[in-house]
Amino acid sequence: MPKKQLFISDLHLQPERPDIFEGLLWFLDKVAQDATELYLLGDIFEYWIGDDAPLPGAEKLIAALQALQEHQNIAIFFQHGNRDFLVQTQWLDQANIHLLPESYPLQLANGQMALLMHGDQLCTEDTEYQQFRSVVRDPSWQHAFLSKPLQERIAIAKSLRAESQSRGAEKAYSIMDVSPETVRETFVSADVDHLIHGHTHRPAHHPNQVKDGQGERWVLGDWDQAGWYLQADEQQLQLIRFEFPVSA
Repeated sequence: MPKKQLFISDLHLQPERPDIFEGLLWFLDKVAQDATELYLLGDIFEYWIGDDAPLPGAEKLIAALQALQEHQNIAIFFQHGNRDFLVQTQWLDQANIHLLPESYPLQLANGQMALLMHGDQLCTEDTEYQQFRSVVRDPSWQHAFLSKPLQERIAIAKSLRAESQSRGAEKAYSIMDVSPETVRETFVSADVDHLIHGHTHRPAHHPNQVKDGQGERWVLGDWDQAGWYLQADEQQLQLIRFEFPVSA
């Protein structure tokens, strides 16, 4: 089977948005049916407070991914986002999903190299967020949080989400986007042809990201009004938007 790689992020699955889950089921059934690799690049869930308390509906996603793997030989990978960084292997192992580090070099189907990441680490001009990120990504903080009683974790998560929304509403548009200098530095240090990420909710293809005219940055879209995915095969990379199916 020819290699076909699919990349998605920022679905923000939550019980209040069943349309997004229906869109994901359509994607898995219609788009991913002949894929060889599927990459979930963070913020698949709107929030996650521990594998012992999965988001309502997460079991349906496990079932759908298990069914996909029973139908075909596909490898599925997961990268943490800023909303679901507490997803652990206990949950991922249920569907044989492989956990990736926060920056992961990958050979694409066309032979070129890409660096995969959620993308929040590129927003270095948002120093307040980066300080917060360094705290919650620390293993000791995560262990302490996951050791707390469930109701206390729920309360903390609600407080953090409210603070995040409040801070985001006050920040300039440019501060919350990626830093061009950080992007260039990332391309140079990783020595890759492509950078694939989500997080900013600003789907686009940005060529010529480094001084010599090389480097293509692909920004995945968020699944709010429609679904988005990046498809990489032996011929090309394509950023594709699709409408959610209309419920009967």
